[in-house]
Amino acid sequence: MGIMECFLVIFILIVAIRVINERFIHMQGDIALVLFSSLLSAAVLIAAYFADNTAFSDGVSYVGSFEFSEYLLDGVLCFMLFAGAGKVSSRKFKANIKTISLLALMTTVISSAVYGLLFWAAAMLFGIKLDIWLCILFGCIVSPTDPIAATGILNKLGLSKNVTSVIESESLFNDGTGVALFVFVKSIVSRSGGENFLLVMLKEVLGALAVAFAVSFMLFRLMTVTKSPVTRIIISLLDVSLCYAVCEKCGFSGIIASVVCGMYFSYMSDKKYDSISVTDPEDTYRSFWDAAEEILNSVLFVMIGLSLLNAKASEYLPFIIPAAVVIGLASRFVGVFTAGVINGKNKIPGNYDLAEYSALMTWTGLKGGLSLALAMSTAEFLGSSEYLIAVNLAYATIFFTTIIQGLTTKAVYQRIERRKSLRLRKESEAAR
Repeated sequence: MGIMECFLVIFILIVAIRVINERFIHMQGDIALVLFSSLLSAAVLIAAYFADNTAFSDGVSYVGSFEFSEYLLDGVLCFMLFAGAGKVSSRKFKANIKTISLLALMTTVISSAVYGLLFWAAAMLFGIKLDIWLCILFGCIVSPTDPIAATGILNKLGLSKNVTSVIESESLFNDGTGVALFVFVKSIVSRSGGENFLLVMLKEVLGALAVAFAVSFMLFRLMTVTKSPVTRIIISLLDVSLCYAVCEKCGFSGIIASVVCGMYFSYMSDKKYDSISVTDPEDTYRSFWDAAEEILNSVLFVMIGLSLLNAKASEYLPFIIPAAVVIGLASRFVGVFTAGVINGKNKIPGNYDLAEYSALMTWTGLKGGLSLALAMSTAEFLGSSEYLIAVNLAYATIFFTTIIQGLTTKAVYQRIERRKSLRLRKESEAAR
């Protein structure tokens, strides 16, 4: 089975799940893709286990062994980030820049450290001997919220624009922090060097910003010269792919560069809207990126489900699943709460108090393909047992946050809003 056959399977599943979900189930689309592709993978694995058919088993293994990490990190991730960043409101981003910066940097670092310490302590309690730095590496894998999950799911749940903007912006930027932290801890776990986290972070961020602004500035000027909507789309594709490739080659953050490219092109397109709309009255440019984001998200969510076909379970799976859920929520809450304290209660967006804000940002911290890609990349330096723990943790975290948290985010948000309204009314009455 070749690459074309693999994508044929993926597209068949996307169409089938979307149509059935739209007609009968009415679940949020991206969550349905993850859920039902995962259930289908489980059913196929059961059938393959009992079927005495080598060709069938080989076909299942081939589809499941698709290079997910390479496809995401070296393929479509930059385009997905560009599309998602293009929807971020520059006005709301500026208004909440301190909050977003603290969430993107401090929350990720604190959550990773707290996750590692709690996981190490829990493992010791259950008689599982793991190095503490290895546990912190697990935290680096699952702590960054995923921009693809956030933009693909939260936009469709009816949250306020202000809240959605903060969640999206944090998700888009904190992956750079997560990757830098992952590289730093990886060097300790693998004993491959002594990279300084601060230097790695500064190099990745400043290098990414310099490349993204320089290339985007030049290519956007070129974009204003042409009158062809298709040429403008191709220029935007060139911008993000060139920036990502240069950054990855130079050791900068291609993730951050892709986000900056998307926000820059969106901001400048809004400023030049009158002149651009004359030659593109149907807004072909935005329609293309909206459609591209929807298609790439759909492919990614189905691939997460299909990757289960080649997944192996750790012997510690009964411990890993509850630990991933409980420790993941606890570490995220501590990270958000700490960033909120430093930010100051008057700077918290949406008139939330610290408890409401921490609860909301914890529950909307969805994880996705990036965590799985990072977990899979540990195969090159971890032993088989530790590697299985990393991958199983990533799967447990992704499925819980995407399916359980994703399905209940709207209800949690509405409950927090009711609590906030009651609190504000009491505060108003007390002030009279």
